[in-house]
Amino acid sequence: MNVKVHKKKVKRKLKGLTKILFSRIAIIVLLVILQIGLIIAAFDWLRERSVYFYGFFLVVTVLTVIAIINERSNPMIKLAWIVPVLVFPVGGVLFYLFMQTQLAPKMIAYRLRELLHKTEPYLQQDEQTFLEVKEKDIQISNLAYYVGKKGGYPIYKNSSVTYFPIGEKKFEELINQLRQAKHFIFMEYFIVEEGYMWNTILDILIEKASKGVEVRFMYDGMCSVTMLPYNYPKTLQEFGIKSKIFSPIRPVLSSHQNNRDHRKIVVIDGKVAFTGGVNLADEYINKKVRFGHWKDNAIMIKGEAVRSFLIMFLQMWNITEKKEEDYEKYLCYVDQEETIVDDGFVMPYGDSPFDEENVGEEVYMNMIYRAKHYVHIMTPYLILDNEMLRALIFSAKSGVDVKIIMPHIPDKWYAFVLAKTYYGELIDAGVKIYEYTPGFVHAKTFIVDGEEAVVGTINLDFRSLYLHFEDATYLYQNSEIDKIEEDYENTLKKCMLITKEMCKRLALKERVAGRILRLFAPLM
Repeated sequence: MNVKVHKKKVKRKLKGLTKILFSRIAIIVLLVILQIGLIIAAFDWLRERSVYFYGFFLVVTVLTVIAIINERSNPMIKLAWIVPVLVFPVGGVLFYLFMQTQLAPKMIAYRLRELLHKTEPYLQQDEQTFLEVKEKDIQISNLAYYVGKKGGYPIYKNSSVTYFPIGEKKFEELINQLRQAKHFIFMEYFIVEEGYMWNTILDILIEKASKGVEVRFMYDGMCSVTMLPYNYPKTLQEFGIKSKIFSPIRPVLSSHQNNRDHRKIVVIDGKVAFTGGVNLADEYINKKVRFGHWKDNAIMIKGEAVRSFLIMFLQMWNITEKKEEDYEKYLCYVDQEETIVDDGFVMPYGDSPFDEENVGEEVYMNMIYRAKHYVHIMTPYLILDNEMLRALIFSAKSGVDVKIIMPHIPDKWYAFVLAKTYYGELIDAGVKIYEYTPGFVHAKTFIVDGEEAVVGTINLDFRSLYLHFEDATYLYQNSEIDKIEEDYENTLKKCMLITKEMCKRLALKERVAGRILRLFAPLM
C-alpha cells in the first residue's frame, strides 16, 4: 500500500512539474533567456576578435555617455544607463542602442500624437471656468493651465464626486451603475482575474451586450501571463463584448514591454466614470486575503468631467485601430447630463510615458510645494527620484505637516526594502511615516490643506511616474475632499509611526539589499 501511495505522489509531482515546464509563462521566460544568451554570446565574440573592436567601442562608449547625459530624462534614469555602459563597454553600449532603436514604442508614440491631435477639439477648456479658478487662486489656475496645455485635459465645474474609502464600496456602486447602463460601457483595467468580483461584473456585461448596449473591455497584457488565457478577448467577443489586450506579452526583447497600461477606468453612458486603485480581482474587495487586509480607494464622477475619461479611454482603445472613431457619437450623451450644483472643481487627467511630460509627478510636486499646513499621502510604494525626495524634505523642513501612509505587509519585498532606504532621510527632515498594520495599502491619495486632493492610479515610484500609462482626478474645493481627509485620519488610527530607532533595527541583509536596489530604482 505504501509503495502505491508513493508512486501516486511521484506521478502527481511529475505531472505538476510537467505543467510548470510547459506553461505559457515558462515558454516565454525560456525564449527571452535564449535571446539574452544569444546577445551575450555575440558580445563575447566581438570582444575576443580584436583590440581594434575594443578601441572602437571605447570611442562609442564615450559618445554614448555624452548622448545619455544630454537626454531629456531624469538624472537617476541616466545614471541607471551610464553605470552598465561604463562597466560593460561593449555589452552596455549595444544593449543601450538596442533599446533606443526599438520601433514599437516609437510607433505607439506616433499613433498617440495622432489621436491627441484628433481629440483636442473635444477637450477644450471652458474659459469662464478657468477664470473662476484664477480668481480663487492663481497658483491653482497655473496648475490647471499646465495640465490643460501639456496633459491635454481641462478643469471642470458642474461635476459631482463620490469617494469610496474601500474597494468593497466601489464594487457595490459599480455594480449598481453597470445595471443602469443604456447605451455603452467602456472599461480599462491593469489587472483582471477570474473570481467573484470579475465573474459578477462579467455576468452584467454579457446581459447588457445581449440587450444592445455597446460594451468595450480592455486590459493590460500582464494579465495574460498568469491570470487569464492568452486568447481571452475571443471568449469575451463570443458574448458580444468588444475586447482587446493592451501590449500583449510576447517572448521578444523590447523596451515597450516596460510601458504597461496601469489605468483603471470605467465610463458608463458618458454620464458616470470611475477611477482609483481598485482592479478587478478578489483581493481588492477583500474576498480573498492577500497581504492581510487590503486598503484601497476609488472615486465616482458624474457630470461634465466624465468627458475627459471618455476621451482618455477612446485614445487608448484606438492605438491599434485603423477605423476612424466617431467621438461625437459618445460625447452627445455627456452633453445631456443635467447641470450639477456648484461643488468646486474637478480635473481628470492622464499620463503617458511617450509625451516627455511627467504630468503625474508634476501635479504631486506642485501640490507639495504650495502646501501651507499639511500634505497627507497614501501610497503602496515609495521609490523616489531626487526631485520628489527634495520636495517632501523641503515641505517638512518648512513646517508643513507631511505624513505618508505605507503598507506594513508588502506585496513586493524588494520594493519594500528599497522604500525603507528613504525612511531615515525623510524622518530626519520631519516627515512622519506610518505603516498600515492590518495589511497592505494600495490607495494612491494626496490631500493638501483640506483644499486639494488627488485620487487615481499613480504610485510614488518610477514605474508609475515615468514608464506606465496612468490616470488620476484632481479636486479643488470639492466637498468630497473632507471625506477623503476623514478616511485618511481613520486609516492613521490603524497605523504605527515609524521611528528612527526602528530604521536602525532593520536587519543587515535588508539594509544591504535596499542600498543595492537603489541603483535599479528607475526600473522599479
